[in-house]
Amino acid sequence: MPFPKDFIWGTATAAYQVEGAAFEDGKGLGIWDVFCHRPNTIWQGHTGDTACDHYRRYLEDVGIMKELGISAYRMEIAWPRVIPEGTGAVNPKGIDFYDKLIDALLAAGIDPWVTLYHWNLPQALQQRGGWMNPDSPKWFGDFASVVIDKFSDRVTNWMTINEPQVIINHGMFTGVHAPGYKLTMAEALAAGHNLLLAHGRAVSVIRDKTKRPASVGFAPVGWLRRPASGDPRDIDAARTASFEVDPANLWNSAWWLDPVYLGRYPQQGIEAYGKDVPKYTDEDMSIISQELDFFGVNIYTGAAVKAGADGRAELVPNQIGYRMNSYDWPIVPDVLYWAGKFFYERYKKPLVITENGTCITECLSKDGRVHDPQRTEFIADHLEQVERAIGEGIPYKGYFYWSLLDNFEWHWGYKYRFGLVHVDFETGKRTVKDSGIYFSKLRA
Repeated sequence: MPFPKDFIWGTATAAYQVEGAAFEDGKGLGIWDVFCHRPNTIWQGHTGDTACDHYRRYLEDVGIMKELGISAYRMEIAWPRVIPEGTGAVNPKGIDFYDKLIDALLAAGIDPWVTLYHWNLPQALQQRGGWMNPDSPKWFGDFASVVIDKFSDRVTNWMTINEPQVIINHGMFTGVHAPGYKLTMAEALAAGHNLLLAHGRAVSVIRDKTKRPASVGFAPVGWLRRPASGDPRDIDAARTASFEVDPANLWNSAWWLDPVYLGRYPQQGIEAYGKDVPKYTDEDMSIISQELDFFGVNIYTGAAVKAGADGRAELVPNQIGYRMNSYDWPIVPDVLYWAGKFFYERYKKPLVITENGTCITECLSKDGRVHDPQRTEFIADHLEQVERAIGEGIPYKGYFYWSLLDNFEWHWGYKYRFGLVHVDFETGKRTVKDSGIYFSKLRA
């Protein structure tokens, strides 16, 4: 079954990873601006100070997207650039940048899909406790109000928060991301509850203040298990395991998705986290579970399981020599089929892949091109599984490749390249890769 005519062919970025101009034109400090300048936090001391210089080269980047036939661009409006102190005065130069970027996208026939938060909290708010502060949902709601007031006359597709699992687990539990905290489980779960409340408040703001009909979702990590075979017992085991909560960490789907889509924390998660579960009210859950229009999900890989003798999932080791990317993540295209199946069964919302991509070792060749057949094959194989799911009635509505540009890859700096477009980080020169040329032909 072919892709629907209105299927969304998109690509995605995050502000800190591409914009640069980190200390210019009235932008405030974000937690990543501070974190990257601490010794021994980022690979080889890299920072996002300049990144891809998208702040200055956005017209060039929009032109590349137009050339590639991209129909939608997932972008972030950076909180520290718009409200430097996190609350209070709005930065007119920050608003002006996003005004110009959104207008350029629309003029090129590209639909902006805006994310409100992709990890770079204003440092001024971090100094007030960040997501640990019970006022943080209000802060985020106020930020959303400014953004919706300024841009909802042109933007109709919104995502509130990117990957809550990473924000809390990596940033506040293991400490490998900004702000670099290592909290107790109870503290991290309390911060996570505030983050979910912030999501809900932002959804309410969008619904109340939008100037045009809005489509709203968010973009969590799609953590799940794949069945090792087509045996119904393996499929059942994978389905159950995909929504289990490990008491030792925050890396799961159900704890972060069930409150949003089902209005409750999963009972198995409540039992797993036990005394560390934060206190919450029915009103909290009502705020968190505002109606959403689509199920956005970032998904890159997934482990295989089989049913054990008791029916419970047992991990199946990867075969020697298995396909992997430069991150050592297994390349398993059917993860998108099973993600669509399991998440649609549970949450009953049309699906959008808000991130999917791969990093490989590559370079600019002597012929002036970037030959990346592994990435082209990755895209083709994963989209084949999306097409398979659509053929079975699973309502996939769109696919955003991560990322448009090679960019700052968080604690790994510029070590890994995910882009459809190669970036020379010394000169800023862009070169469309072979995979980008392939991607440009998909819409046709």
